[in-house]
Amino acid sequence: MASKLSAIMDLGIKAPFAKDDKVLYLGASHGITALLISEMVGENGFLFCVEISKESMKELLPICEEHSNMAPLLYDAGLPELYKDKVCEVDVIYQDIAQRNQSEILKQNADLFLKKNGYVVFIVKTQSIDAVKEPSKVLSKLKKNLSWLEIEHVLDLDKTHAKHYAIIGRKK
Repeated sequence: MASKLSAIMDLGIKAPFAKDDKVLYLGASHGITALLISEMVGENGFLFCVEISKESMKELLPICEEHSNMAPLLYDAGLPELYKDKVCEVDVIYQDIAQRNQSEILKQNADLFLKKNGYVVFIVKTQSIDAVKEPSKVLSKLKKNLSWLEIEHVLDLDKTHAKHYAIIGRKK
């Protein structure tokens, strides 16, 4: 299965990663998308890879060891105060986690780490928020929690990732 970031780019949307950017990746999983982002930011950029799963971390670690611009962080993204001394101010947050309170986790991390006018790529898993409601209704309600974000794109990723959306925007 293709990564969600690849699905976004396949829709003709330019990913908001630039050379030398610092990126916080919440939910880095096995490292496939993290590797893609690492290449986009280049050797002078940096990627902080937060992952809660020890099993996923086993696959992420070797990738990070091979790339000097990546750091694996075994933490719960919902508790950013636990890793605040390990992450600097970032240009972009990429979040892909499956939790009911996805938008709250994003906001907590953005408040601590995202620079003003920094970008967010928020992968929304509607079934993780509400498995019964229509995905578009979940998304509509979720967008109200993102008033701190100037939303540039809302993308339906259902073609390759069922009941997933991507929200791309800038911190106000």
